[in-house]
Amino acid sequence: MKFTEGNWLVKDGMKIYGATEVVDFEITESSLTLYVMPFYIKNKGDTLGGPMLTIVLTAPHDDIIRVNAYHFKHAKESGPEFIINDEKKTFTVEEENEFINFKSGNLAVKIRKSGDFSMNFFYNDAYLTGSNFKSLAYIVAEDERSFIREQLNLGVGEYVYGLGERFTSFVKNGQTVEMWNADGGTNSEQTYKNIPFYVTNKGYGVFVNTPGLISYEVASERVSKVQFSVESENLEYMVIGGNGLKAVLKNYTDITGKPSLPPAWSFGLWLTTSFTTNYDEKTVKGFIEGMAERDIPLSVFHFDCFWMKAFQWTDFEWDKGQFPDPIGMIERLKENGLKISVWINPYIAQKSKLFDEATENGYLLKKPDGSVWQWDLWQPGMGIVDFTNPDARRWFSDKLKKLLDMGVDCFKTDFGERIPTNVVYHDNSDPQKMHNYYTYLYNKTVFEATKEKKGKETLVFARSATAGSQQFPVHWGGDCSATYESMAESLRGGLSLGLCGFGFWSHDIAGFESKATPDLYKRWTAFGLLSSHSRLHGNNAYKVPWLYDEESVDVLRFFTKLKNRLMPYIYSKAIEASQKGIPVMRSMLMEFDDPTCLYLDRQYMLGDALLVAPIFSEDGVVTYYLPKGKWMNFITKEIAEGGGWRTEKHGYMSLPLMLRQSTPIATGKIDSRPDYDYSDGVTFHLFGIEDGSDISSKIYDLEGRAEAEIKVKRSGKFIDVNVENLQNKDKKWNLMIYDRIKSIEGGDKSEGNGTKIVSKNNHIKLELEGESNGR
Repeated sequence: MKFTEGNWLVKDGMKIYGATEVVDFEITESSLTLYVMPFYIKNKGDTLGGPMLTIVLTAPHDDIIRVNAYHFKHAKESGPEFIINDEKKTFTVEEENEFINFKSGNLAVKIRKSGDFSMNFFYNDAYLTGSNFKSLAYIVAEDERSFIREQLNLGVGEYVYGLGERFTSFVKNGQTVEMWNADGGTNSEQTYKNIPFYVTNKGYGVFVNTPGLISYEVASERVSKVQFSVESENLEYMVIGGNGLKAVLKNYTDITGKPSLPPAWSFGLWLTTSFTTNYDEKTVKGFIEGMAERDIPLSVFHFDCFWMKAFQWTDFEWDKGQFPDPIGMIERLKENGLKISVWINPYIAQKSKLFDEATENGYLLKKPDGSVWQWDLWQPGMGIVDFTNPDARRWFSDKLKKLLDMGVDCFKTDFGERIPTNVVYHDNSDPQKMHNYYTYLYNKTVFEATKEKKGKETLVFARSATAGSQQFPVHWGGDCSATYESMAESLRGGLSLGLCGFGFWSHDIAGFESKATPDLYKRWTAFGLLSSHSRLHGNNAYKVPWLYDEESVDVLRFFTKLKNRLMPYIYSKAIEASQKGIPVMRSMLMEFDDPTCLYLDRQYMLGDALLVAPIFSEDGVVTYYLPKGKWMNFITKEIAEGGGWRTEKHGYMSLPLMLRQSTPIATGKIDSRPDYDYSDGVTFHLFGIEDGSDISSKIYDLEGRAEAEIKVKRSGKFIDVNVENLQNKDKKWNLMIYDRIKSIEGGDKSEGNGTKIVSKNNHIKLELEGESNGR
């Protein structure tokens, strides 16, 4: 929201009271409180009027400083509020002649004690951002609405990222962004997942701690500022520091929640019925058998909306006309080793037999007059479950548990965005704040119900989200179109979401709307299988590959098996995501201190070792950027020198999947499924190990326990490789080295695209030919 007309004028009907001067402050064991006036106090008469801004500084976590600014202290503010892990860390306050210094960990803020107000943040003494004279303000509109606004400085060459799964430009500078969840597809400024958290390339983040509507003006109303405002008497935000963006994400997810670790089977290929297609058990069986006959490994089969009878969503009951024996069907499908997912939403249509039950018990949102809120936009006469009601949550959960007992493994939790504000909640929550927060309660309810039955084998497949929702993975990108442009916008959205602490992300392979061309199907398949999670799904078109062309079958088989082989590596990155909040799919700027990487949104890192550049053109030509160093295409084994742009043409069975030098990765011997013993016959791949390197990498079992660790050291021409079996000493391991080898101690070798070495024990010593890294 904009409050000014250019640099000099204020919009009609607005009065802005900007922070001008600190007139007093208090230091206690728990906080530093500043009293700030919007004008200078020149005499005692100036103290007789307001308004006054009160700013309270605390430290919820090391390297995080919380700023709470308010006008009226006890203005009525209803919940909900984000759940924050407030560790109430110790801080230090030091007074200088002109400044007060407040420090949490290595993050400090310096506040001017008198004169022009300023509040500047530093990490290890390096300047990050600040709030200048009159940047923080209390604003009153002529219609008596009140706002708190903050404007934090942006430096020259500083770029802003994140703010949720946004499909607009990856760099947010110049954009107006509103935190308001919407079911708007992937081709507009609206998004399903609004997260009030951004990071910049200077290595810090800012989290605005309210689930309500926040308006951001990112280098727009003031091109050297990130402005954010709320209609409220209170504004709270946190500046989050760290030694690099990964540390910032760790600190942010320390207070808002770490992503849960999805089960290993969820990383395999998902196939769905699609949305408005006609299907029954015979159709489903035909799809599954068709995949098996074509040797395409399938991990999850998903039943979309019409597993329930039309007009009755959600009633949690199989349409007996299409599925007369659902329990038997599920048992038959599971004989093929499949997991089963079914679609749900938080809405109850009035034709559902549950509608009257929910109404009578007060489980649905109500209008102010006490009647049930209803509309016809998604289902005729539908109501919305009120998840602030504990009994409604329990009721909803019990319906899910019956399906879990039947053999269902997980739920696709669709919708949760179009939540009305002209309603009354059971706990009297503020409807404006609940609009975004609703998705948190919805997905938390489903996640916890599943966890009660499935334990560690728990996930949801969610579309909507807000801050903290990363705890309930997996999330997918919503309704994209079957075009290359939509494929690219989907990737932009996923990379933005990853910079908000979401570790796992998926998208509808080949697009949701319309039917893809065979060309697009094959290119999107490669991208989809090199994403965190991989799902074939559409609206009115089936997504089995043989309906496109026979080459599509080959492409899907190739990349599905490639991903399954990569699972020891991918799962280790999933463990990292669950422990540190670092996403599996990472924007380039997260891994490289390289100015070119600041803008890249058509390529990404899969973990820290593999660069993926999807192909967005019918001619198979791709232009992508390789940071400095040596790289090897993991599919073709071609060596490339980084430090510049490359333009290549690829067939459907390849794309730039580039292995970064000096970053060992592990692959498994199984390609028929994603969940297997990763340490049994594991192959470690080494490429371009630099002189002086001392690196390591772990692989984990399906319980998330470290099972083996490879340690690699190079000195001159010699490389020492040690693999420590952390659980089972008997398992063999292999080494694939892509450098020229003169001699080997401790293993037997065979030549191919690289040198394969079968270990004799836990140690191998290599002597290189010459000093070069890579062939």
